[in-house]
Amino acid sequence: MAVKRSRSASRVLSVLEGIAQYQPVGVTELSRRLDDDKSAVQRAIMTLADEGWIRATETRPTRWELTAHMLTLTYSAHLSNALVQRARPMLEALHSQSAETILLCIPDRGRFVVMDVLESPNLLRTVPYVGMEVPVATSATGRAVLPYLSPEQQEELLGEPVSEALQTKLAETLVRGYAVSAGDVFPGSTNIAAPIVEQNGVPVGAVVMSAPTDRVGPDRWDWAGGLVSDTARRLSRGRARANATLTAA
Repeated sequence: MAVKRSRSASRVLSVLEGIAQYQPVGVTELSRRLDDDKSAVQRAIMTLADEGWIRATETRPTRWELTAHMLTLTYSAHLSNALVQRARPMLEALHSQSAETILLCIPDRGRFVVMDVLESPNLLRTVPYVGMEVPVATSATGRAVLPYLSPEQQEELLGEPVSEALQTKLAETLVRGYAVSAGDVFPGSTNIAAPIVEQNGVPVGAVVMSAPTDRVGPDRWDWAGGLVSDTARRLSRGRARANATLTAA
């Protein structure tokens, strides 16, 4: 007996694929590209938005783009990603050395996304998850990567020029050799990060140690930073070149 297909499900999947291909995209443009009824496309969009697969941009008229939710579903597929696969053994070694939560983060469309996580065995620990979005300006990840980007690349990632306060944080990263975010993203959580650099000198991600501030306070930043920086350096295939503006400052 033939099983009846769901036309509405097919439309939702078609709309999801269309948004992935043309994002950020509005309802009118998407319905034209898919050659489908605008009202039906709009209903599919609202379904996807309600379920967390897509989100509205801040532009007017509203346009739509994918969220990082896709990463959570396809975690096993992403493990085949070259960087994730190459990083895993070194992240495991860092995890064993530190007994803290270890992350691998990569830049993705104006934000960073957690691509791999090894949770601390301690009862009190931070618990980020694969697919979690990480802010650029306030995170250790962002502060580890931004100093090695051009002003144009920094502005593209941030969505705005680097503020004076952030410029100070980035200069501190260059002095230390690692980046710190102490309670700036989540109160009570300290994150230490260092960039992973490709052969062209451009950072492609960051290694991050995440821990309760009570356990990794300022007196242990150099300890954590040394471990994280060493891991990131061994994962890198090139040498990072600092932004000349920060170097001059």
